[in-house]
Amino acid sequence: MPAYVVVDVGVVEEEAGWAYAPVAQRSILDHGGRYLVAGPTPEPVEGTWDSQRLVVIEFPDMDRVRQWYDSPEYRRARRIREGKAQLRMLFVEGAPPEGFTPR
Repeated sequence: MPAYVVVDVGVVEEEAGWAYAPVAQRSILDHGGRYLVAGPTPEPVEGTWDSQRLVVIEFPDMDRVRQWYDSPEYRRARRIREGKAQLRMLFVEGAPPEGFTPR
C-alpha cells in the first residue's frame, strides 16, 4: 500500500533551502518517492494553516519511507538544513481503494 510523507516547511535561511532542496530531492527520487504536492501553502478553505510551504511525497510503501529517511543521503540533507529550516513531518499509510472506514 502506498505511504506518504506530509511535510510542513518553514525556511529560516533561504540560502540553506536552496542547498537542501536538490540533495533531499535526489534522495527521495533514489528511494522510489515522487512529489505529489510541493510549493507555497495555498489559502486554506477552512480553518487556519500556519505553514510557509507544503510538500506531499508518495512512496511505494512505509518500509521505503523509513529506508529513505534513515539513508545516508537524507541524513546529509538534514545536516545541510540543520538550524536553517524547520520541518514537521508525518509518515502516513494510504487508504485502501474502497476509502476511509470509521472505527
